[in-house]
Amino acid sequence: MADTLSIASWNINSVRARLDIVARFLAEQAPDVLCLQETKAANDVFPAAAFASLGYTHQVLHGQRMYHGVAIVSRVPLVEDDRLDWQANGEARHVGVRLANGMRLENVYVPAGGDIPDRALNPKFGQKLDFLARMTDWAAGLAVPTLLVGDFNIAPLESDVWSHRQLLDVVSHTPVEVEALAHFQAAHGWVDLGRRFVPPPERLYTWWSYRAKDWAVSDRGRRLDHMWASPALAGQAIGHRVHEECRAWGRPSDHIPLITEFRL
Repeated sequence: MADTLSIASWNINSVRARLDIVARFLAEQAPDVLCLQETKAANDVFPAAAFASLGYTHQVLHGQRMYHGVAIVSRVPLVEDDRLDWQANGEARHVGVRLANGMRLENVYVPAGGDIPDRALNPKFGQKLDFLARMTDWAAGLAVPTLLVGDFNIAPLESDVWSHRQLLDVVSHTPVEVEALAHFQAAHGWVDLGRRFVPPPERLYTWWSYRAKDWAVSDRGRRLDHMWASPALAGQAIGHRVHEECRAWGRPSDHIPLITEFRL
């Protein structure tokens, strides 16, 4: 394995519909590993051959027809894969692997949680909080260097959203979600790599709604996508980038990819 390792994460919002822009991203940025969320493809229709042709021959899939789905494709070997059911209903929202250097890489797609931030009125919001609670229990028992990446569907900091005041009652930025994510962070001492390299209050977004006529002009973004590392592993991170230009590509995802580079 080389002296450095680059890992990318992207909620692609249908891997088959957006294969062209994924291929472009891989050709231009060439990360060693790419974690995808919301692939919306069962394993038997995942475009495995297309990724292999680009050099990403190591693939671990946890797909689901039309909904959810996560995948890890890599130019370096992947071993000891697992799929944890933090949703407790069989949805394909997690896949994890171990790399040859011993690092664990966990790829997660946290539920969005519906529109009403009230467990009693909106069962989907309760499912989201329960998902985070199961993740927290898991994190408390971690004993190996781990990188957790994916779409957390939570923007925890005031500078992670275009308007803290206007989004306080909007699912993804409510105090109850932010508190749940803080409990999860504390359970393992996770280091938020995005905010290590781009400290608040600097603007840092990874998602813009399709509803905006001109997303770049209105810039009503949120930081829903994250890379969090175990404390020991965080010290090996030497760079972190978000690729806003991908939001302007043809038929884009509403999310953009992130890349962190590690010195091993």
